[in-house]
Amino acid sequence: MYAVVRRYEGVTDPAEAGRRVAEGFVPLLREVPGFQAYYWVDAGDGVMLSTGVFEDRAGAEESVRRAADFVRDNLAALLPNPPQVTAGPVVAAG
Repeated sequence: MYAVVRRYEGVTDPAEAGRRVAEGFVPLLREVPGFQAYYWVDAGDGVMLSTGVFEDRAGAEESVRRAADFVRDNLAALLPNPPQVTAGPVVAAG
């Protein structure tokens, strides 16, 4: 498995961002080959985190491309800052 985490800071409307992600982005991710799971987390203070889990690195990389496109086209006003992206192989899971 391979995971990718994106951290967004300066989120202007977390509730609306969550709605748009749930309705628009999650369906796009489910189409990515090797998709396993996705979580969108409101960490408070204008910080939101996304975590995607895929069978392999190719799926995770495709999710990063799709996320960048989706944010540009649908969330730019709500997520004004570029995310910090961290990715790697999953070495333990529960």
